[in-house]
Amino acid sequence: METIHGNTQGLKSSQIKQIQRLYHQRLPGDRLTTPEFAQRLAAVSSDIEEPICAYINRRGQVIRVGVGSLRQTQIPPLELPRYGAERLSGIRCIATQMDETTPNNGCLTAMAMQRLDAYVSLALSGGGFERRGGGATGYISKGFLAHLVPHPEATWTVSPPLSLDDLSEQDFLELVEGLEEEFRREYVARQIHPSQDRALIVGLLSDRTATPAFNNTLLELGRLVETAGGEVLQTLHQKRGRAHPQTVVGEGKVQEIALLTQTLGATLVVFDRDLSPAQIRNLEQQIGVRVVDRTEVILDIFAQRAQTRAGKLQVELAQLEYMMPRLVGRGRAMSRLGGGIGTRGPGETKLETERRAIQKRITRLQREVTQLQAHRSRLRQQRQHQDVPTVALVGYTNAGKSTLLNALTNAEVYTADQLFATLDPTSRRLAVTIADTHETLSMVLTDTVGFIHELPASLLDAFRATLEEVTEADSLLHVVDLSHPAWESQIESVTKILSDMPIACGPMLLAFNKVDQVDSETLALAKETYPKAVFISASDRLGLETLRQRLGQLVRFVAA
Repeated sequence: METIHGNTQGLKSSQIKQIQRLYHQRLPGDRLTTPEFAQRLAAVSSDIEEPICAYINRRGQVIRVGVGSLRQTQIPPLELPRYGAERLSGIRCIATQMDETTPNNGCLTAMAMQRLDAYVSLALSGGGFERRGGGATGYISKGFLAHLVPHPEATWTVSPPLSLDDLSEQDFLELVEGLEEEFRREYVARQIHPSQDRALIVGLLSDRTATPAFNNTLLELGRLVETAGGEVLQTLHQKRGRAHPQTVVGEGKVQEIALLTQTLGATLVVFDRDLSPAQIRNLEQQIGVRVVDRTEVILDIFAQRAQTRAGKLQVELAQLEYMMPRLVGRGRAMSRLGGGIGTRGPGETKLETERRAIQKRITRLQREVTQLQAHRSRLRQQRQHQDVPTVALVGYTNAGKSTLLNALTNAEVYTADQLFATLDPTSRRLAVTIADTHETLSMVLTDTVGFIHELPASLLDAFRATLEEVTEADSLLHVVDLSHPAWESQIESVTKILSDMPIACGPMLLAFNKVDQVDSETLALAKETYPKAVFISASDRLGLETLRQRLGQLVRFVAA
């Protein structure tokens, strides 16, 4: 179709036909342009008094024509071929401009976002004439050639003013092949793993968020991405009074993200907050790569970490509940046919079919989670009949709960310096001898899933069977990573999550872990603020005997 993109308002039908005839032009494959095509383009542009952009593939075919600047007529990122960071798009743009200045940053940014082979900007002379027998001449005063460069300190280069003859004699194939060879060497030098997501992290600093807390959130999000198997290329942020309803960040920042995505070869953009389905769709259309939010990254980690059937069951339920409202708008194939004559007939569309299938699966999983709750309830009742008190290990993710369980009970739970290294709850029996009475007390320690700041609601609902181990426990052992710079806010986050649970939890003992990795000032502050806490190092087995005694006192207090 000979569609004219950009602003066509006010054009006469004869002018529209002139622009559409540009689609019939064919250029040599080894030349940027020809004098005939350039003068024809400039003549039409002078007639309508607007810049025109013609997009040409490497076969010399005009594939897109638009009225307006390069930025106004650019090809949407999702419609561009995706060759990777080592290739250009295979499309060049020949455009006109109404003045004789060097191409501005807006046009050059649009060139970079589309990874164009080259961008030729033709400055109009303000005059010209039609030759007898067809053709045009005199409409171009000079031109500029711009293209991308694989240089760490520069994204593009722009030539000095060139004559039309110089532009026409430029060997296009030699230019493009040389550039792609340089990009390929740069790409190989990065040693990119094909299965690893290369991510940009984007944060929004609102008026209600303190800067230190915001920085900690971005650092934590970076660790989440790395835990999920991605590589963080760069972190961006914008300060706004409130989030933009359509794209979270402003239009300029979206353009910056899109440019960095192309420049760095990013395959994923991660936002530090939950995104609506419409926001994800708008961002992906403008950036051209997959866009996810913090919740989706956490769900992906949970899907990797779940080992037992119960864990996999709860992860699948959380993922489906997250996915359900985001089905709308996933391309035309998922949209409704609409109502009215000519649109009714073949039954359900793909969207309704997918939605109904997912809803059935959610209902089934919820029923299985309820059965899992009943099963764990029976196990707890058996322990209660045997008069065995239970202590649930709670705390922020990566605080060292699993390491502590291994140190106290010789369990073999998987541990790693990662967020959410262990997901499935593990229970082990611990015997403690009270020093003053020599009384031996037996208890059950249960390692639970780690908490995180603003734990997604879908996870709280799906993991209700696991979290009941916390609410039904006789007492809690709150493990805190004292070596983390935000340990105080982590305590607040865990306390808030516990207070939001439907059932009040039992008495709690605070244990500061990793004391071997902190300085004396931090240790003194923690002891002054929490004088009744226990200070340990689970990996070095420091302070464990004191912890056992305090656990015995806690259990005896609860039993009394």
